[in-house]
Amino acid sequence: MRRLEEATVARPPPPTVDDSTSVVAYKRMVPHRPPPLPVIDRPHLRSAEEAVTNIIYNTPTPGLQPFKKHVLNCLVHNEPGVLSRVSGILAGRGFNIDSLVVCRTEIRDLSKMCIVLRGQDGIVEQARRQLEDLVPIWAVLDYTDTHCIERELLLAKVSILGHEYLEEQLLGGPTHAPRSAHPTSYPSHHLHPKPKPKPSKLEREAALAQQFEHSADTDHDHDLEGVRTAVPLTPSEALRMKSDNLQAIEVLSARFGGRIVDVSEHSVIVEMSGKTKRVEAFLSLLKPFGLIESARTGLMVMPRTPINNADEDDAEDGVGAVDASLLPPG
Repeated sequence: MRRLEEATVARPPPPTVDDSTSVVAYKRMVPHRPPPLPVIDRPHLRSAEEAVTNIIYNTPTPGLQPFKKHVLNCLVHNEPGVLSRVSGILAGRGFNIDSLVVCRTEIRDLSKMCIVLRGQDGIVEQARRQLEDLVPIWAVLDYTDTHCIERELLLAKVSILGHEYLEEQLLGGPTHAPRSAHPTSYPSHHLHPKPKPKPSKLEREAALAQQFEHSADTDHDHDLEGVRTAVPLTPSEALRMKSDNLQAIEVLSARFGGRIVDVSEHSVIVEMSGKTKRVEAFLSLLKPFGLIESARTGLMVMPRTPINNADEDDAEDGVGAVDASLLPPG
């Protein structure tokens, strides 16, 4: 009876992967011989100074291959310490990681890392094989020359008051309300005009005389346009300026496939995803409005699925030149 009760007790499902030793068993079960390393071009002729430096300090001569962008996709076991080991190997080889994205997959014990770095083909291939030899790493794929879908997410907080109020908004705290460090600064009086004391009779007469003196002098008025103090904005004018900037930001975001996800009194938050170059172009167009803060994720890639078409050559012969103006942006 006790055995029957123990058999009917619900138990959690067994884990798909017990620990990282399963990675070693997988590598032994599926042996694969990697292709030879790419040839690293090195200069054949060396000067005496370079030869002596190489003998004394044992420094290899630099390669002639160009530095280019590489995208590595690592399938790792989901356990603590994997990220530090991967970054330690890349740092030991002198790589600067441009972006790094780590996320869980649909499998419970499997995570995925997408690493973007710059380097020579031979050196990056050596680092890739060294990463693949680590125990908690299942495989490391190089997507540099693969047709992939690349996406990057951007969150940007933009001012709707204008670029001239950006410095004061940065002093305003979490609300980003304009706050001037100098009470006599120009932009603060625009949004928060203070009542001025009533001028005396002598000051009124002097201002009237000065106005009468320069009323016919148009050239002098033209010279004083750059030094005159502007009239403070009324609440209606400030509201109209916010509405115009908000509409311009919304139209610009729609052009890039983005959208406004938060609206506050003095700023908005814009969300946009796309390729890295497209994200950088969108940021450069947002800077004239006043970019308060921005946050970007790393690059995420997924290889395209090839389509087998028997009549591919015939279709290419029948298709003419495509007008670039008819294509969508990007």
